[in-house]
Amino acid sequence: MASQQSEDFSPHGNQGIKKPCRTCSDFKTWTTNLNQNANVQEKMNSQISQSTGAETKSSFRPTIHTVEKTFPECPLDRQQLGRNSWSVLHTIAAYYPETPTVDQQKDMVQFMALFTKFYPCTDCSEDFKERLIANPPATQNNSILSQWLCAMHNEVNVKLGKPEFDCNLVNQRWRNGWKDGSCD
Repeated sequence: MASQQSEDFSPHGNQGIKKPCRTCSDFKTWTTNLNQNANVQEKMNSQISQSTGAETKSSFRPTIHTVEKTFPECPLDRQQLGRNSWSVLHTIAAYYPETPTVDQQKDMVQFMALFTKFYPCTDCSEDFKERLIANPPATQNNSILSQWLCAMHNEVNVKLGKPEFDCNLVNQRWRNGWKDGSCD
């Protein structure tokens, strides 16, 4: 899959420096893009300091987190499957259109229903089906869908004795990254 880029990233208007899109790239490609952008920024800073005689401090400091890889890769257990499934659902909700068509809204409702039909954890699937009947997906826009999904996820967290997530933070967690810049 080709890596896509998001909007210009440079806070100083430097053209050609893009913030890599995490949801459009695998981890290796994403980190490579971050490193390439960091190298471009370092070269630009070097050129500026040579021409002005002043040292510059790069404002683009990628943070690369180490990814643990355990071999051999095994089928997901219940917790891993749940965590990854919620991640996919929250990310889909975050990127759902701001002004979806009637067909897109119907498709999202159908997607949620189909998701439960094929979900491999039977009791998890049955529980989510019941929740969908009691509280159908709110598909008016991405913000409303994200809040609906967060509330659904929190209901499951409460049932499992896990802490609830602050639904005011869904965009930071699932779309934009944390305000402290730790995802940049």
